Amino acid sequence: MNDAALDFYFDFASTYSYPAAMRIGALAQAAGVTVRWRPFLLGPVFKAQGWDTSPFNLYPAKGRYMWRDLERVCAELELPFCRPDPFPQPSLLAARVAHAGFDDGWGEAFCRAVFAAEFGEGRQIGDESVLADLLQGLGVAPAPALARARSEENKARLRDATAAAERAGVFGAPSFVTPDDELFWGHDRLGDALAWAARTHPR
Repeated sequence: MNDAALDFYFDFASTYSYPAAMRIGALAQAAGVTVRWRPFLLGPVFKAQGWDTSPFNLYPAKGRYMWRDLERVCAELELPFCRPDPFPQPSLLAARVAHAGFDDGWGEAFCRAVFAAEFGEGRQIGDESVLADLLQGLGVAPAPALARARSEENKARLRDATAAAERAGVFGAPSFVTPDDELFWGHDRLGDALAWAARTHPR
């Protein structure tokens, strides 16, 4: 039995979380690692660091580099790319919907659909109608899914995920945490995180 697992912490507004989300499934399967998807909110994490928006907005040179780098990454991975406007996109409702979907088996597919819509098509993921359209595309009835997303129990799940990320030392996204609490930050550390998780709990 393989107990290798990796917690994948991401915010839907996070640029580099897009390529990570689109490729982590196949890479994890090849490595024999189970991925636990953990949507959380970067806002409280950034606030604790004294930021009121993305550092890519606060530091223009860093932001210019990031957008060009993301274009290169997506081109290499053959992922469509469209810079969303505004940036960052409101991600609260999408994160709540994702948590609601994990119980019913469509959470991961919804996460990928949100990232593809946002960074592949430039759609507004803070718009409830866009999320409803994505749910419909997955064969999920939007109204009950959105209602579950707004339940107090489900709101608490997102708060708990954000608190867990902070306890794990997460300061940005995407971040990956192994069973022995090793933290790996950034899309470019995905392979290292999977290798560490597999090595910690080999098949």
